[in-house]
Amino acid sequence: MNYFNLIPAIYLYNGKVVDKDTREIKEDGNPVSLATIYDNNGADELLIFDLSTTDSEHEANISAMIHIADAVDIPMIVGGNIKRLEDVKKYIYAGAKKAILCSEMNMDLLDEASARFGSENIALYSDEEVENSVKEKISLIVSQNSAIKTDMKVLYIGEQNIDTFAQSENAYGASSDTFEKQFDFMKYKAELKAQNIPVNVFESPMKFSDFKTNEDKMIPVIVQDYKTDKVLMLAYMNEDAFNNTIATGKMTYYSRSRDELWVKGESSGHYQYVKELYMDCDVDTMLAKVRQVGVPCHTGADTCFFNELVKKEYDNTNPMKVFEDVFQVILDRKENPKEGSYTNYLFDKGIDKILKKVGEEATEIVIAAKNPDAQEIKYEISDFLYHVMVLMAEKGVSWKEITKELARR
Repeated sequence: MNYFNLIPAIYLYNGKVVDKDTREIKEDGNPVSLATIYDNNGADELLIFDLSTTDSEHEANISAMIHIADAVDIPMIVGGNIKRLEDVKKYIYAGAKKAILCSEMNMDLLDEASARFGSENIALYSDEEVENSVKEKISLIVSQNSAIKTDMKVLYIGEQNIDTFAQSENAYGASSDTFEKQFDFMKYKAELKAQNIPVNVFESPMKFSDFKTNEDKMIPVIVQDYKTDKVLMLAYMNEDAFNNTIATGKMTYYSRSRDELWVKGESSGHYQYVKELYMDCDVDTMLAKVRQVGVPCHTGADTCFFNELVKKEYDNTNPMKVFEDVFQVILDRKENPKEGSYTNYLFDKGIDKILKKVGEEATEIVIAAKNPDAQEIKYEISDFLYHVMVLMAEKGVSWKEITKELARR
């Protein structure tokens, strides 16, 4: 479904959030912090402008974009400093959903960039006057084919008359850098929805009356971290709590001890932002997958379930957990060198030695693959992955970035 999107703009200069006109660093100049707040509060996408003028400033902004993409779940549209095709690649590789080409400066890159990266990953910028006296617009290419100059939707930049923009058939959304840091996008989208404007809000196919409640007219809610699946806590929800959860995107419960509605994190700041909600087969228990800010437990623990009763050893080699655990050991060796450590030997020798080992291990895989014994290739791939992780640590690349890029492809 095509939604009307609300897209806050972030202007970056030398890796910091700045005022677009003065380039003065804003009160909270941390782009990751600001982007995360926008994401949590219901923004649909982010519009990132790169205001760099030098290569070092450009690289600092690219680094900031990578960290933003790593921290948030909403897409980024990025533009501002594209002088050659390599700059388009940098934005795309930094995690941008679309790279913006400015019609006055680099339209000559349009065909080549569209062919190389896909027209769906390229956007056009124009400062021509458009309806509603808006002086700026970004035409977002939504076509999957070569008709990129005719099949466009418009992202309006400016805070004026957003409701009017939303009525336009070719509106992709509206963007502004004047959205307050704590702007409630969910609440505003509810207002737009009341005007029959298609917006991306939570909508449940089931009403609370469809659930099988207990004698107190409530249901238990099991809460998991949406990335790790770690069970965080269990709480109870009545109809008002359910409706508020759907409306705000913040997990809301009913406190039986205080006999009142309870927005998790309202007093502690440890909010739980909704990612997914499910009901079980008997529709009497909810499973909530959330982004947890801070910790879920009042004791300060990262889960309410920490009192061990019984435990039996078992194979818990979840692939991503193993990768992450080994990678964390490598990072620790980099920060806290240990005498006699082979990992520290590689770091001490530098990038050329690390690359040499990666190349050698890749060759060993090729040789092992010709051997009918599958066990040998298992050992060689393990050696290769270890050395690749040392390379990742040396270059500041995380498994999260790698898996996110693979998922994007």
